[in-house]
Amino acid sequence: MRLFVAVYPPEPVVHDFATCVERLRVSQAMRDGINTRVASRDNWHVTLAFLGDVPDDRGDDAAKAIERAAVLAEPFEVRLTGGGRFGRGRFTILWVGVGGEVAALGGLSREVRRELKRARLAYDPKPLRPHLTVARPGDRLDRVEVDADRATLDEYESPPWTVAEVVLMRSHPGPHPTYDRLGAWPL
Repeated sequence: MRLFVAVYPPEPVVHDFATCVERLRVSQAMRDGINTRVASRDNWHVTLAFLGDVPDDRGDDAAKAIERAAVLAEPFEVRLTGGGRFGRGRFTILWVGVGGEVAALGGLSREVRRELKRARLAYDPKPLRPHLTVARPGDRLDRVEVDADRATLDEYESPPWTVAEVVLMRSHPGPHPTYDRLGAWPL
């Protein structure tokens, strides 16, 4: 099973951010039938650790590791703010960043990864770059349109929210990825 660990914004933040996303060129292109792969609002999250494929019999080990990490953390406040782009051409990804107590978010990610390592569970070792993926337009929009969306995202700031839980998710990749919530632990 393909797993990741994340924090999710609450519905009021999702609703507020959705009004921003609706105005983006990637959203208009989707409405016009161009597959810019705008992420479903139900899937909006900030990844703390990506485990990738994990044997089914190790799922409980992952859950216990995340629970141990959550016990060590305190709730903290963040907001969605700023925007950017990863990649170029067909690999272009639009994202919104995270502001507020980013150091606490980084600390939670480090604790989660430390506990995963203790449990001998592999994860993607890339440093945390806190963001929420908005769309994967690839090369289906020209660079000017992507840059305009990036500028719109760069000006956005959500209401703050308290991160009070960490979530273990299973992903089902594909053209329209879906996620299953396997467990959540309070901070």
